[in-house]
Amino acid sequence: MKRRFYQTLFELNASPWIATRLKRFAESSVSRHLIPSFAKVYDIAVEEAEQPLHAYPSLHAFFTRHLKPGARTIDESSETLVSPCDGKLSVIESISEDSRFEVKGQSYTLAELLGSQQDARRYAGGTVVVLYLSPRDYHRVHTPLSGRVLSHYELGDRSAPVNELGLTETVRPLSRNYRRVTRFDSPAGTYEHIMVGALNVNTIEWTLEGDQAEKGQEVGYFSFGSTVVLCFEKDAVQMNHEKMGPVRLGDVIGTIKTN
Repeated sequence: MKRRFYQTLFELNASPWIATRLKRFAESSVSRHLIPSFAKVYDIAVEEAEQPLHAYPSLHAFFTRHLKPGARTIDESSETLVSPCDGKLSVIESISEDSRFEVKGQSYTLAELLGSQQDARRYAGGTVVVLYLSPRDYHRVHTPLSGRVLSHYELGDRSAPVNELGLTETVRPLSRNYRRVTRFDSPAGTYEHIMVGALNVNTIEWTLEGDQAEKGQEVGYFSFGSTVVLCFEKDAVQMNHEKMGPVRLGDVIGTIKTN
């Protein structure tokens, strides 16, 4: 029963009216009393949190918590690609020439995801990396590579859940939901860093100041349920298929291909 409540709260699988009120509740001081229960239900590693549980003013503040220094290790090699967040990793390689790919049985096109057929052509034959964050995960998002922001924009106004059920049964939530698309120039060439928001409310906060980001640097966070998508050009990266499934921020998930 408790897990069902928290899934509804943080994945916001409800009407816009209910979702807005659930968000307000999670941000209220009253919700702080649920933090120990939430941490227990999802078996969250509370020892990694920057502050003790009683120090968080709301359930939302705990959900978007920072971690203690050293809780995650970012691989520093110039040749590696690291996970930009905690989550469940899946990879789609060799995107078709018409930019079509599949996630959880759903068909997408990069043109839909990026909002531009011209931009999508850049990634034909390339790689799409999808990371789904569950309520138990650390919900701040970082960079997989060092790089410079070339552009950023926001898309989407549809409300659909981005939990695993939503990815399977809702009509293309990754390309319909509110999302922030940021294009980076990096050692692996140009790539797209896409944060996909949750149901019915804008839940993406961008924290990067300026247009330069070091490898593993925080760029934003999700207030509620969420997904991160990375798009790389053809022959830019080689993914590590042994890492499919649960990963943590800073884990090596691939390498940069050299010509």
